[in-house]
Amino acid sequence: MKFAEQALNIELDDWQKEYIMHPGNTVVRAARQSGKSFAESVRVALFALLNPKTSTLIIASVDRQSIELLEKVKSQIMAIAPNQIKGRPTFHKLELKNGSKIAAEPAGQTGYGLRGFTVDKLVADEAHYIPDAVFVAIRPMLATTGGTLDLLSTPRGNEGFFYDCFESDDFWKKHVHWKDCNRYAEGFIEAEQKRMTKLSFSQEYEAEFIDALMQFFPRDLIVKCFSETRIINGRNYLGVDFAGHGGDPNAYANVESVGNRSYIFEVETKQEQKAWETVNYIIQLNQIYNYKKIGVDDGGLGSPILDYMLTHNALKRKAVGLNNAKREIDADGKTKQLQGIEMWANMKIMMEQGLVKFSAKNDELIRSLTSVQFVVEKDTKNIKIHGKWDHIGEAAKRALWLVKSKGLNIMAFC
Repeated sequence: MKFAEQALNIELDDWQKEYIMHPGNTVVRAARQSGKSFAESVRVALFALLNPKTSTLIIASVDRQSIELLEKVKSQIMAIAPNQIKGRPTFHKLELKNGSKIAAEPAGQTGYGLRGFTVDKLVADEAHYIPDAVFVAIRPMLATTGGTLDLLSTPRGNEGFFYDCFESDDFWKKHVHWKDCNRYAEGFIEAEQKRMTKLSFSQEYEAEFIDALMQFFPRDLIVKCFSETRIINGRNYLGVDFAGHGGDPNAYANVESVGNRSYIFEVETKQEQKAWETVNYIIQLNQIYNYKKIGVDDGGLGSPILDYMLTHNALKRKAVGLNNAKREIDADGKTKQLQGIEMWANMKIMMEQGLVKFSAKNDELIRSLTSVQFVVEKDTKNIKIHGKWDHIGEAAKRALWLVKSKGLNIMAFC
């Protein structure tokens, strides 16, 4: 392990060293940005290097995330034993000269695309966000090899396969609190404690299984919205969620609507777009889809981008600012819920009424919706809605708000 630290030019935390060297099944619930993915990448790299002719499969709920972990594994091997890499690695596969292979694939909603793999090590990144049906489909791939399973995630509630494994005696378990990591920037944790509810902070940075945090979009409701039949010749709407300081990408959600029925036909994300690049990209999308309206987040960093959009003839009559922090005012002049909560409520009710559909293959959207949670604060009764990957959902809710903009009372169904 000392050799690996020297090669990587890093001092690992005690828990990382313990985890990397453990030989069997493991399940790790860890605080955000605590170094769990880095530790896993070192663990996989050393396993492949020290165990010739073995096969490792990395899965995550979406393709991008599994690829990111494989890229980290490649970086560790390049630092530890660069001459061991065979040929030219691809986004999804890495081979070593000792015969070991490492692959990365998306899990999807059922794991059907993973059937047929036989592996010596199976790694599930952010495992609590992978549907339980996937694990039913993939566990047999370890049956003939006696292989091991690595599960790592920030927790999400106290149910599901990941939670059950943490309660099982078949796994070596590690709980990583933010205090176990020395790499947080000064003042960061204090700022997060002020920004978040106690329950949310406990889940994200203390890695606790919290049953009071409830999934805003139940999985059965999401499944109910699956449909491969897209609306044709409807009006198109675009919802945009701009990247913030937290590193989330820009998110775009395309909705086609006829009457009161809508179909979310495409979502995508763009990393590190400058303001002018964002506006130019929206202009390109508008040329393709000729949007009726474009809903954008005009709070914080989004305000100057909206101002920039309004200077373009093609966008100025279509762009609508939809700010999460803006308060809705009813007909009597009384303050209602925050507009952001109203938009989530509108989207949920449209889903419940069967007024919005999307493809079961839309993994990015599904992961985003399953990550959205809500909590009612005991002292103030205020509602907080957030999600680890909620940026795509944020974009979708804006597009659907443009389709059906009447405010709705969230308290009626929470």
